[in-house]
Parts: sequence; C-alpha cells; structure tokens
Amino acid sequence: MVKRNGTSTTDFILLGLFPEFQYTSLLVYLILLAYLVALTGNAILLLLICVDAHLHTPMYFLLSQLSLIDVFYISSSVPNMVFNHVSGKHSISLIGCGVQMFFCLALGGAECLLLTLMSYDRVVAVCDPLRYTVIMNPKVCWLMAVAPWTGGAANSLIQTIYTMHFPVCGLREINHFFCEMPAILKLSCEDTSEYEMVVFMVSIIFILIPFSLIMASYIRIFLTVLRMNSPEGRNKALATCSSHLTVVSLYLGTGIVVYMTPGSSHTPALDQGLSVFYIVLTPMLNPLIYSLRNKEVLGSLRKVLKKNLILK
Repeated sequence: MVKRNGTSTTDFILLGLFPEFQYTSLLVYLILLAYLVALTGNAILLLLICVDAHLHTPMYFLLSQLSLIDVFYISSSVPNMVFNHVSGKHSISLIGCGVQMFFCLALGGAECLLLTLMSYDRVVAVCDPLRYTVIMNPKVCWLMAVAPWTGGAANSLIQTIYTMHFPVCGLREINHFFCEMPAILKLSCEDTSEYEMVVFMVSIIFILIPFSLIMASYIRIFLTVLRMNSPEGRNKALATCSSHLTVVSLYLGTGIVVYMTPGSSHTPALDQGLSVFYIVLTPMLNPLIYSLRNKEVLGSLRKVLKKNLILK
C-alpha cells in the first residue's frame, strides 16, 4: 500500500474538535476533565450498587448497566481524541475507524433501549408496587440487561459494515473528532440518500419509539402519583422518576437532532457540538443526576465513607 507522509492512502484524517476554533486546546482539556469526572462518578455508583445490599434492587441493577454503558461509551472516543490532539497525529486506519464507529453505535443504541426498559421498571414500581418483585424477578432483570447490549451490537454491526462499504473520493478528511456515521457518509462519492432513509427508519426504532414509550410511561406514572394519599410516597416517586426523565431528555433529544434530521442541514460545528453533548456530557451527568437527586444513593455513599473513616 502506497504511503504519503507516513499515512496510508486508505487512512482517514480526523480534523479534531472544532479545528477552526482558536482555543481548541482548552476545549480538549475540558473534555478530558469531563471524561475523568464521568469515569469517577460511574465507578463510584457501580461500587455503591455492588457493596450496599439496600441497592440490590432491579432499579439499581439496571442503573449499574447504564453506568457500564456510559463508561465504555465515553471511552470509545475521548481518549483517542485527546491522544491525537497531544501527539499531533490525526490519522486513523480504515479498520480503526470502523471499530470506533461500531462501538459508538452499539453503545449508543444499547443506552436508548436500556432507558426504555428502565422506564418500564419505574411504571411497575409506581403503578403496581404489590407485584413489583414478582414481575421484576431476577430472570426478567437479566433479560432486560442483556437485550440492550445484544440489540445495540447487532444493529451497529449491520450499520457499520454498510456505511464503511461506500467508496470515498477526494480527501479522506473527517470533519469530526471521531468516526461518526453521518460524518463518514458525507465523504462518499456515491448517492447515499437511500441509505440515509434506512438510517432514519432505524432511528425511529432506536430513538423515536423508545422516546414515545418513555413519555407514555411517565404520563401513566404522573397520573398514578397524583392519586397517591401519601405525600412522602408521592415525593419519592417523583424524585426517582424525574432523574430518569432528565437523563432521557438530555440523551434522546440530541439523538433525534443528529440522526433524524437531514444531514445536509447540519454544519460540522453543530454535529460536533451535539456529539459532545450526548457522548461526553451525558455520561458525565448521569451519575450526578442519579446520586444528587436520590436519597438512597447519597445515604449509601455516606455509609461507605463513614465506614472507611472508622476503619482508618
């Protein structure tokens, strides 16, 4: 394979985060900070769920899966982006680009499906509490954990293979900080309009339908909560569900803009900004949202800290 300036002719060039912005280094280091916060927050949440028996419930089991997805999701692009910026090496191989796209799509799809299943868990907990442990039994919980990973991976494999088969003409420069599917499609010298329609249809399954089901779930929860006689039970239900609804709005809202609106209407800066929002900020905010607005998680954290301080 012929090489030019140390780069294979099949390699792509990642132009990086907002390449025309004057203070790109500042943005990169801020995102690195967000990455470290995300890793720390999700690791603490996973640790608390593992060590505290009070958190061994279906809701927290599913939340642990969300934390795992978030850790892998943000790690699929940020470390490579920071390394490229620091080293000045912006090339990525064809296979490397495909692998990165696969993990981003798989984990993104898995999170969409998991958020939907988490809303079902909350519907059962609030609307049918007496049968909660029967409905949300260990077998169902494991199925609800495995299904998002499997569904996300299967969809991603098909999408990645099909996207990467399009020929690229001219400069192989990706105006992005990672190999995102819409950015790759813009490089193709073939008409991708039919495939973009397929992507739109898949987005209905992975984004719009989950969003609709989640909204329907919370409308039902809200109506049930209004009929509660106990103010304490009402406040607890609203606090737990509002955390989930905040996460859903942040994540699926940006996903709808990226994958369900015409790519021609997006500027590279808009695409990158939205990507930062759902691939960096959401994994960072998820553990903060669930912990700061959840008395059980905060209580567990205090208990663990107090126990460690006593042992010392």
